[in-house]
Amino acid sequence: MYGRKGYQLVKDFASGEKGQLKPFNSKLFDETIEECNQNQRLIQFLMRKMEQEGLDVQNNRNADYYGALVHHLSLIRNKRCLMAYVHNRADIVRDLGWRVGLELPPEIQEKLTTLEKEYFKNHSAAIKSYMGKAGIDLNVVSKHSFHPQRILNFLFTWWAVLYYYNTRVINYSVVFAVGLKDMVPPKDPYIKVRVVGDIDDGIVMSDKTTNFARHSMHFLKRTDAEPYIARGQMEELTG
Repeated sequence: MYGRKGYQLVKDFASGEKGQLKPFNSKLFDETIEECNQNQRLIQFLMRKMEQEGLDVQNNRNADYYGALVHHLSLIRNKRCLMAYVHNRADIVRDLGWRVGLELPPEIQEKLTTLEKEYFKNHSAAIKSYMGKAGIDLNVVSKHSFHPQRILNFLFTWWAVLYYYNTRVINYSVVFAVGLKDMVPPKDPYIKVRVVGDIDDGIVMSDKTTNFARHSMHFLKRTDAEPYIARGQMEELTG
């Protein structure tokens, strides 16, 4: 109760060797789901109790209300732990394709669930299809210093460069710098930028309307700012 099972599930994953899979903990996973169901039932019970007593569920702040709130927060915590467990295992499953190969040995397969095996199969098929169409062997690349996932990120970045080349004028030195930079995941989703070109007024970013006067400085999401950096209308301030 109160998110304990979710905590134990994440702790079980974290106790394994980094980058290695432990067998899927079905017992603890199912217990976490059952704890979520218990929280949901108790929330509904307390809400019904308040309604039967003629209390305003939205505005009343008695013990039942706070009890339901605790169960709600516990439910959310457990759900996040379940998603974190599945997501982190999926990351390792994908990475196995680069480190082990697109055919997993039996000792690894026995640690996967049926859905994880299907996920790896589909991921491998997508990689094989890409290699066939692109005419490159990423399995050869993986044996050298460059990680194939970074190579893919770099190729996708330059695909975007070609797209811009056919549609608009670009500051190519800026785009090249952005392309190289994107090979390493950013540490901070927000960046500080200075406006160096003319940008139309009333631009909507992240559901907010913003005006960008020349030489003004802003703190923006990296994904919002990168198109303007690529076009030479903004520059990132790193100092």
